[in-house]
Amino acid sequence: MSDAFARAIVAARLPIVVGWIAAAVVMAVALPTLEEAQTGALGQLVPANSRALKAEKLSAELFRFPLASRTTVVERDAAGLAPSRIRATVALIRDVNAQRVPDVRASGAYGVTNLGVELPFAREQGTATVSSLLFSLDFNQRKRTKAARGYVHELDAPPQSYVGVTGAIPARAEQAGLIKDNLPRIELLTVAIVALIVALSLRSALAALVTLMTVAVAYVVSVRLVAVGGQHVGISVPPEVEPIMVALLFGVVTDYALFYMSRFRRRLQEGEPSREAARATTAELTPLILACGAAVAVGSAALVVADLGFLRAFGPGMAFAVLVGLVVTVTFLPALLALVGRALLWPGARRGAARTAVSTGWLDRLIRISVRAPRRTLLICLVVLAAMASGLVFLKVGNPLIRGLPSDSGPHRAYDELSAAFAPGTMSPATLVVSAPHIATRKRALADLQTVLGNQPGVAGVIGPASKPTQRAFGIVSSPSGDAVRYVLISENDPLSADAVRLLRNLDARTAGLLEAVGLKHAQALFAGDTAITGELIHTAGRDLLVVAPLVLFVVAIVLAVFLRALVAPLYLVAIAALAPLASLGLAVVFFQGVLGQPEITYFVPLAAGVLLVALGSDYNIFLVGRIWSEAERLSLREAIVAAGSGASHAISAAGLVLSASFAVLALVPVGAFQQLAFVLAVGLLIDAFLVRSILTPAVITLVGERSSWPSDRLAAPARARVPAPALDKESPAPEPAIPPAAGR
Repeated sequence: MSDAFARAIVAARLPIVVGWIAAAVVMAVALPTLEEAQTGALGQLVPANSRALKAEKLSAELFRFPLASRTTVVERDAAGLAPSRIRATVALIRDVNAQRVPDVRASGAYGVTNLGVELPFAREQGTATVSSLLFSLDFNQRKRTKAARGYVHELDAPPQSYVGVTGAIPARAEQAGLIKDNLPRIELLTVAIVALIVALSLRSALAALVTLMTVAVAYVVSVRLVAVGGQHVGISVPPEVEPIMVALLFGVVTDYALFYMSRFRRRLQEGEPSREAARATTAELTPLILACGAAVAVGSAALVVADLGFLRAFGPGMAFAVLVGLVVTVTFLPALLALVGRALLWPGARRGAARTAVSTGWLDRLIRISVRAPRRTLLICLVVLAAMASGLVFLKVGNPLIRGLPSDSGPHRAYDELSAAFAPGTMSPATLVVSAPHIATRKRALADLQTVLGNQPGVAGVIGPASKPTQRAFGIVSSPSGDAVRYVLISENDPLSADAVRLLRNLDARTAGLLEAVGLKHAQALFAGDTAITGELIHTAGRDLLVVAPLVLFVVAIVLAVFLRALVAPLYLVAIAALAPLASLGLAVVFFQGVLGQPEITYFVPLAAGVLLVALGSDYNIFLVGRIWSEAERLSLREAIVAAGSGASHAISAAGLVLSASFAVLALVPVGAFQQLAFVLAVGLLIDAFLVRSILTPAVITLVGERSSWPSDRLAAPARARVPAPALDKESPAPEPAIPPAAGR
């Protein structure tokens, strides 16, 4: 089958190359981008059965006046606001509620000021007003941001006052803008890295161009098809996928291209005709590359079982991108090589050039040591990895959406100005909805509950039935029916932070007891607001991790079992695959929370990075163990590990550097979550390449021995002819690998 496939590719080389390029051009013109396919609706960020979202909808139905905003306008003058500014804000809010401001198409608005009012959550007096704009849930972030700009324009603040917009929705819009602005830089730097590595590895400028053409076709086709697929299934594919997709495609496709071009180049040097060399290379390597790509794709696709909507888009989006890149690589690239022919050698080695012996470096010596002393090697590696992972003890997760933006960005600066005048929770208060028949008449019990809530550590202030924010019945704290009341809780912390989430979780767990203590035993209570939603995001991400991680390991083990035709080796290989993600996450906690002083890790980083690292590490498994299995057909197992490992270690190291550099480039996006994700992926790939696969895996295979291939006896065939192999305790050069060290993974 491989040979028939290779012959077909070489025979149809020109139509294949032209067809893929034409398809990429048509898709770039006719299909939407990820940004155009993004809706930004809130419901796609939270779990389908969100209690917080249910409470928010219930609050909107029961009360005349909704409170959930997520788009907040801040006006502050540290020297003091003039009373006329307060009157201007009040007048504008009144006009917005009466729908008399064409440029502000909001459902409504409300405000709070620290001028002349004693508020427990105010940190200054007479310096600021905060206006919260209200929208229906189906208003996307573009419309909300546009309305906020219109509000700022109508506010017409004097030059000495600061006016800005903050909240979850403006922060997401700012984040999307930063990604869009920095995406060209990411692409250009990644292109430069790929071109440099390929050109140096193969000593050919044309080889770099061939690789970049392959990556470009794979990238354009995959991005547009992912966007269309997201629209078709009703999932808003987050724009955060695109930079990660760039890094993943550039790294993976570059590795596969190096596979093909290294072998093709060698065949040309040996004097084979270019078309025959292309055919033989395609037939030989396509099964291996298909197995590698399938492992990465199925590992990423396991996120489809996640409850979080954007993770369900993230995983299949990555898997689909890899599959498209795989299809392009095994068709477009061999056809292009058949067209390019011997020009690929320019200006490097020519026909008949002498082969260069594979040098034995420090990794080769470590492989020999790991095979000679496997138990000691295993113990040392596990101790080192455990020390790296120890930082997980201090892991805190939150959603630093606003504080993760650059300090000079609009939402971050507006948040800082608001936090100077009020407690940070003023930006997005939590809401407790308490319902029972005629509960509004239980004034004493309701007042006692408000006092208890206000005395909780971390609560800066509470507005409720006992506050009497106004003498008029606007439906702010009591429903018109009298069957529900509402408490507005202002946190002392960022409402999206781990500390605020912990506070609300504690309150939620104790709410039933608090209601009973004040005489409201039979009342029902639900928390709404951004803090409650963030808590659900964190909880759901943790639950997804417990479901997705075993599934990823299982599907990768299935791919390994099929490829190796063994059951024992896949079991310990997938167990080893979990070590690099744990180590890199532990180091990320030390670096970001310890060294940089950041309060938390973004909640989705551990799950997303862990899945990608396990999936990408499976590539290394297939390449390394496949080489060992092949060498074991002519050598003893220990000799095969040394022979294959010495060659594969160079390839794995080169691949690790390519992928690590590709993901490290993501740190160019000045967003905290991206920098954390870039760190975990880049460091994890280096740990996997230089420690786990090159040193730990050979030691484990040595310890398990010939049982690794059970139920087959591929590693236990003493009757096979053996050929001399390098001694395990000498520094002799390793046998030249079937795939040169420059061949990527």
